[in-house]
Amino acid sequence: MFRRRVGVLEGGTAVSGPVAALELDGVSREYREGVRALDAVSLRVPAGRFVAVMGRSGSGKSTLLQCAAGLDRPTSGTVRIGGTDLSGLDEAALTRVRRDQVGFVFQALNLVPSLSVLENAGLPLLLAGAGPDDSWGERALRALAAVGLADRADDAPARLSGGQQQRVALARALVTEPAVVFADEPTGALDPVTAADVLALLRAAVEERGRTVVMVTHDPAAAAWADEAVFLHEGRLAGRTESPDAQHVRDVLRDLALRSRS
Repeated sequence: MFRRRVGVLEGGTAVSGPVAALELDGVSREYREGVRALDAVSLRVPAGRFVAVMGRSGSGKSTLLQCAAGLDRPTSGTVRIGGTDLSGLDEAALTRVRRDQVGFVFQALNLVPSLSVLENAGLPLLLAGAGPDDSWGERALRALAAVGLADRADDAPARLSGGQQQRVALARALVTEPAVVFADEPTGALDPVTAADVLALLRAAVEERGRTVVMVTHDPAAAAWADEAVFLHEGRLAGRTESPDAQHVRDVLRDLALRSRS
């Protein structure tokens, strides 16, 4: 399917249409001393789409991910996940949204060494109150099977390679069948072959399971797996590219770097 390529633009506007898996409308995030990490960012991600968020260090991409996933509250603007406005939720309700509708693959993985691979994959279900008679183990085993690790369910995470541990983290993010999976530099510590395996699993989660994936990455080759690359510059949406290829992403990042120096 042909997709139109969009160059570097200033600003950004949310697009009307059916309920999106994720929607940011005029989201800003300020920290102490007036530092603005995000500046009125609007972004709409339809369900079943893989979006890579790109930008130089300090561009705001990690802040965007934190606000979009409900891990941080924006200073202004709204974030909606599956049509639910996060700004009106108290902490308990926000925790439920994160637990039920959000999957997160952390850069540091955050696997629990004292738990088995199966228990790590099923941890969101256990934290939600699943008991010994619930089917959490079956659901966790299916999530591990989807990433090719069902045969390692009883192992400790320390017995797995780095790439296998990343796949456990991905299984944990998918086990609740969330509206959106957020991935923070999921291939940053992996060799190119292992990174490609993890990216292929993210791609399969979109194409075969209908999940929506929003991935922060600095790697143009990783961004090429996405349906769309979104570029941030100094906290603002600076451009969007459909069907990105690695060379085009490098060119856009180079142009943004030159803009910073001018």
